[in-house]
Amino acid sequence: MESRGQRSGRTGRPPRLSQEAILVAAQRILDTEGPERLSMRRLAREMSSTAMALYHHVQDKDELLLLLLDAHARRYPRPVLPSEPRTRLLAAAQVLHDLLADCPWIVEVLSFDDFVSESALWVVESIVDAAVECGMALEDAVYAYRVIWHYITGELAIRVSRERVRARAERPEYREHALELLDSVDFPRLSAVGRRWAGLTARDDHGKGLEAVVAGLLEQKTGRGERETGLLEQNSCGAGWEAEAVAAPAHVIPACQCC
Repeated sequence: MESRGQRSGRTGRPPRLSQEAILVAAQRILDTEGPERLSMRRLAREMSSTAMALYHHVQDKDELLLLLLDAHARRYPRPVLPSEPRTRLLAAAQVLHDLLADCPWIVEVLSFDDFVSESALWVVESIVDAAVECGMALEDAVYAYRVIWHYITGELAIRVSRERVRARAERPEYREHALELLDSVDFPRLSAVGRRWAGLTARDDHGKGLEAVVAGLLEQKTGRGERETGLLEQNSCGAGWEAEAVAAPAHVIPACQCC
């Protein structure tokens, strides 16, 4: 399919605008002014053009950010992942986090969908493949990836939002002040934390949390069948015991045969 920046039929001098030039200018704005200043109008001014002219090459700001992510993913070093499936699953998930953490501006479109960047799909493939090697069915492996995706993008979105709020704050956060005033009878744990809450919640515990997510996914996979089997046996045993108790004389209470 022919891209917007490569349409045929034009004659004369090459167009001043191109998708590549637009991406370079957008990255320059991101690096020098931050993601909050990037807009199609700001980009047009940077390129001495108009926003309407940019739309011939980039559909909108979301597509612009995704194209920038794709360019970043192409430059991102592809590490050699461990061979052991569980370790590889965790390592691939960490690569996903690190790749996105390098592009905090992409948080604006993370909720749109997962990766549509072909250059980054190898990370997704690695996560799904490792989950299958851990014993998951393919459908469960996709579910595992989605859980990991939601955890990572949610954590990054909260981090970026927190940093923006703190950068604008001129006084202590309301939350810290409110925790100090909590009634210790109604909120014994939160009042005990008090002003330490900000420091505790600001810790970079992403890696620890990611380990917990992966461990939970694998436990869910291995423990689900055992728990369901045990529950069926328990229900079957209970149903048989109740039926026998109904048929028995009042002074005879039969024992459960499996206990």
